[in-house]
Amino acid sequence: MSIGNAAEEDRPSVGQALQQARNDARLTIDEVSTSTRVRVPIVEAIEADDFSRCGGDVYARGHIRTLAREVGVDPDPLVAQYDAEHGGRPRPTAAPAALFEAERIRPERRRPNWTAAMVAAIVVVVGFVGFTLVGGEDGGTGPSAAEETPSSKPSASESKPTKSADPTPTPEDPKPSDSAIAAAPADKVTVQLTAEQNVWISAEDHNGRLVHEGVLQKGKSKTFTDDKRLNLVLGNAGGVKLYVNGKEVEDVGEDGQVQRVSYTRGDPEAG
Repeated sequence: MSIGNAAEEDRPSVGQALQQARNDARLTIDEVSTSTRVRVPIVEAIEADDFSRCGGDVYARGHIRTLAREVGVDPDPLVAQYDAEHGGRPRPTAAPAALFEAERIRPERRRPNWTAAMVAAIVVVVGFVGFTLVGGEDGGTGPSAAEETPSSKPSASESKPTKSADPTPTPEDPKPSDSAIAAAPADKVTVQLTAEQNVWISAEDHNGRLVHEGVLQKGKSKTFTDDKRLNLVLGNAGGVKLYVNGKEVEDVGEDGQVQRVSYTRGDPEAG
């Protein structure tokens, strides 16, 4: 056995190294979780060398860096060791399907197709007008086109208010409207995210209660509101557009980067 191989065998695992450093720093798992916003079950799993709860290699590497810095050790050797044991460093811009297989994604509820409803209503109106005109020409008693069209058009317009009955997009609408963003209440903190790539997100309210955790699929949106403060963890931060209190936040992060942000009722800069 070579000296290099013997040294590698004697080297503690990534989880063991993080656990030992935490103990040396006299920190509990709860204290590390509170300061890093990495949930307790994930910290415990990483220290046990179980990275399945991280949601993929990109997030596992981000958690290792965060925990290493918190307990006072250099994260680079630990990340390199993780890469060597798990097939090498992943490409930061790639979003492999396996990255998101760990999350159970609820099936999206299909929204009503208002365009199709409008087209169907218009077809019915046009057909009714045509039928009336033909009847007027044959029997000589039907109303003219000028008389029939005004009475028929309200049938098409009546379907329009039905579409606008829900002006505020739900958290999973594909594209939030500008009016919905501008209508953010001033007495609350409102955060709206629109995924340009598949993005893993976690959100906590001002009491530290987890209100959401999961993968936001490309093209979908999610909105969170709290009276005082919202704490977010964004996996693949470069793949999401972020609006805070009606204002877009520029440069949220880079592709593949795990970003932790908090916002209050002030402007994004004051969050």
